[in-house]
Amino acid sequence: MNNSTPNLQDDTGHTLRVAGIVDGTAVDGPGLRTSIYFAGCDHRCPGCHNPHTWPFDAGEDIAADELLRHIADNDFDVTFSGGDPMYQAERLVPLARAIKAMGKSIWCYTGFEYDRIRHRAPYSQLLEYIDVLVDGPYIEALRDPSLRFRGSSNQRIIELHQ
Repeated sequence: MNNSTPNLQDDTGHTLRVAGIVDGTAVDGPGLRTSIYFAGCDHRCPGCHNPHTWPFDAGEDIAADELLRHIADNDFDVTFSGGDPMYQAERLVPLARAIKAMGKSIWCYTGFEYDRIRHRAPYSQLLEYIDVLVDGPYIEALRDPSLRFRGSSNQRIIELHQ
């Protein structure tokens, strides 16, 4: 790891289950971003764009410090998506803390509603590092292609920190 990349302190070596990574995307938040699609989702929204991420064993285990190096090398802001990253919230906290230490913004997509998770650990600990949360399940009947950065009109873009 180079000197400009924060380390994960004593959290080095833990892994996260990742279904995919897209570098330089402009559809998961403003500007170019590194979007990390975490495996696992029990919401199973009909019409979901990423049903291949639903299984909790989809993708592969990737060390958090490897993800951090990847983010540093690409030098884009970051989006957590999936699946649903909240299922790995506790394991995501050290990575999110290190990303914020790099000066990057973090957007996070979740099928959970903010009001139901904001005071519940481990979600609340992860939310401390999330700049913008896109919350709520995708509802196919409320699909609206004119909406920016969300698929259905029930989903909210919530600025938590900026």
